[in-house]
Amino acid sequence: MRSSNKLKAAAFAAIAATTALAATTAFPVAAHNHKAAKAQPNIVSAAQGTGVHNTLVAAVQAAGLVETLSGPGPFTVFAPTDAAFGKLPAGTVETLVKPENKATLTKILTYHAVPGNVTASDVIGLINAGGGMAKIDTIAGQQLTARLVNGKVVITDAKGGKSTVTQTDVKVSNGVIHVTDGVFLPA
Repeated sequence: MRSSNKLKAAAFAAIAATTALAATTAFPVAAHNHKAAKAQPNIVSAAQGTGVHNTLVAAVQAAGLVETLSGPGPFTVFAPTDAAFGKLPAGTVETLVKPENKATLTKILTYHAVPGNVTASDVIGLINAGGGMAKIDTIAGQQLTARLVNGKVVITDAKGGKSTVTQTDVKVSNGVIHVTDGVFLPA
């Protein structure tokens, strides 16, 4: 079982690397146009500009992850909306953003991030290759499980919670964002 997870992780990384290489070689002018890359927002700037990720941005700030998620990456972030955070039990977000809960908040937020540029087609390819499901290794060191349900990617977290990806492939200067209708909770 462990070697199967390592194999899936290696395949996931290979797909992400291949996708990044293909994008760079397919569009060499864009790859060398530094002005275009700087004009594109990073993960944090993009989230700040949506109007529906205010809770996520506040949590990223409270966890001290702004610099990391504004850095070069690349990262793939599954970004819960304000409505997704609103589904958590009353008082959860307020408790998590307290300084004494920074480690827990950081673990939750990094559970929403994957190294590399992972597009929706990459995730669907992994699901198909995995016989209907794919295990995704997160920066938090735990896995998410992705499946296709009625044509949409549904992510199951370590606690059994299910979230649907509602918007895919928001390209940013340091990665890609997929919007979710739920918050992933690690074990």
